[in-house]
Amino acid sequence: MAADNSTHPYDNLTPDTILDAVETYGVHCTGELLPLNSYENRVYRVGTEELGPVAAKFYRPGRWSDDAILEEHAFTLMLEQHEIPVVAPMLDDNGCSLNHFSGFRFSLFPWQPGRVPELNRPEDFAIVGRYLGRLHALGRTEPFRHRPTLTVEAFGIDAVAYIREHGFIPPHLETAYETLTEQLLNTIGERFAGTSVSNIRLHGDCHLSNLLWTDTGPHIVDFDDCRMGPAVQDLWMLFAGEREEQEQQLANVLTGYTQFCDFSTAQLALIESLRTLRMLHYSAWLAQRWDDPAFPFAFPWFNTTRYWEEHILSLREQQAALAEPPLEFQRELAG
Repeated sequence: MAADNSTHPYDNLTPDTILDAVETYGVHCTGELLPLNSYENRVYRVGTEELGPVAAKFYRPGRWSDDAILEEHAFTLMLEQHEIPVVAPMLDDNGCSLNHFSGFRFSLFPWQPGRVPELNRPEDFAIVGRYLGRLHALGRTEPFRHRPTLTVEAFGIDAVAYIREHGFIPPHLETAYETLTEQLLNTIGERFAGTSVSNIRLHGDCHLSNLLWTDTGPHIVDFDDCRMGPAVQDLWMLFAGEREEQEQQLANVLTGYTQFCDFSTAQLALIESLRTLRMLHYSAWLAQRWDDPAFPFAFPWFNTTRYWEEHILSLREQQAALAEPPLEFQRELAG
């Protein structure tokens, strides 16, 4: 499917519009404007005379309601008030965190430098675990009311339906894709139905690139995908390597986590299901955004025959992974 080259709402987000929007916060821009690596929304580092650099985030039109964005902001502001190192939105002179300018909704955030961590040491995993435990202890106190829940339907069934209905799969791969995804979704549905866990407020997309590490430790950034879901969703993306390595990492994370929040080990049975759902959802996300000119430019490998062949191969590997026993929390491994 070829990219749609028609105009896109972000075409109107000019440098002048960005700088003028930032100055509604009562600051003066220096002219420094650097686009950051963000595609779902548009995020820029903007220099100001009064505050130094800030991050200006312009929300994708039509994705979230104002209520959903404000609920995200309220969550991160609450976490910040409890001294959890997150990057919460700045408030303007009227106490607002979400503002409108020239047809766009936008927010400003303090500029947070840092590096993506490697998490090589047991104590690094424990530190992240402590912060996530504190985050989840607050997250479980009440539900989101305007933000979605991570479900098999939303991340799996709807994702596969979009790919199929919009003709992204090459004809010679259609049968393989349809058969495989049907089998996977049946297995995942059974796994979710057979696992008793509670949904809580989550970060939702807690991979290493959203943990900016400084000399004082990690800062948890980008709550744009925060939602309701099982606590393990914020943990599993921290683990990598062979099974033995992942169980060691799990033990180290939970050593810190359980100092502040209980953890039901039944959730460990969902890790490979969540990994598979993320893969399905990611492909559908790229497909749904393919009319945004930034996406074919940034992801030129998507929607090629090779991409879909490799995607199906990865899903077959996930089918095998789903048949394996889940990771175990071995307390004696904790460093």
